[in-house]
Amino acid sequence: MPKFEILSDSACDLSDSYLEENNIDIIPFFVSFDQENYLRERIDITLDQFYEQLYTKFPKTSLPSVQDYINKFTPLVEQGKDLLCITITSSFSGSYQSAVNAREIILETYPDANICVLDSRLCTTLQGMFVQECVKMRDMNLSLKEALVKIEKIIPTGRIMFTVGTLEYLQKGGRIGKVSAIAGNILNLKPLIIVRDGELYPYGTIRGRKKSLKKIIEMTKEHFEKTGENIDEYSFCITRGHHEEEAHKVCEKLIKKLYIKDDISFLQAGSTIGTYTGPDPVGITFIKKHEYV
Repeated sequence: MPKFEILSDSACDLSDSYLEENNIDIIPFFVSFDQENYLRERIDITLDQFYEQLYTKFPKTSLPSVQDYINKFTPLVEQGKDLLCITITSSFSGSYQSAVNAREIILETYPDANICVLDSRLCTTLQGMFVQECVKMRDMNLSLKEALVKIEKIIPTGRIMFTVGTLEYLQKGGRIGKVSAIAGNILNLKPLIIVRDGELYPYGTIRGRKKSLKKIIEMTKEHFEKTGENIDEYSFCITRGHHEEEAHKVCEKLIKKLYIKDDISFLQAGSTIGTYTGPDPVGITFIKKHEYV
């Protein structure tokens, strides 16, 4: 029997098959294209349906409610389970606070319940890769207390080096100004962005899609050269939006450039982040394996 149960909000962007095979309970975000009807991500609307509409409409997202978390926590607490609930970085969403409030309400009835709500300081597929490391620790029968020691060391090692197809969605989501977006699109500039420590950091811009995809590989190589970290101690995945072909090309070139030995997975960014990146993000995501921290 596992020593603790793992839950995550749907911003982790892990595949449905992985979630089912590894018994991960998901608390969904909501997305709306008409600002009236909010659909549960990946339950009421698939990722393909989301991206198909994203080309012509700008959606709104909504975080899980306190009651959503209570509904997931309560049956497990009643079974006497220890719970680890992992949320998207609190810099991007109030999902963490909803989970914390749910825990406090449950503790009024079940004061001995062991519910750890963790602000991952991560997002999208990087959050997903972190969840995968937690699953490995759970399956090794580490206690929640033992796992948390490693967890705090893993989080700061995560990065996403990514680019997007257009600046339009970053502008609509309030991440950049309208003038900058218009000028950038006219000049065919592609932003280069690093995700670390729960925040987005601009790396720069480059003209053209092919150059931007090449550059995120160079950014990844640069990171390991600067830090001196051993690439073999990290797990990698390629993050994509609606299309797969570019992601596979980036993967092939990344392996050749960095001599990565392990298999590289592919994960699709969901609506929580896709709303801001648009339908065409491609990123290189990596995080340190739990056995090396």
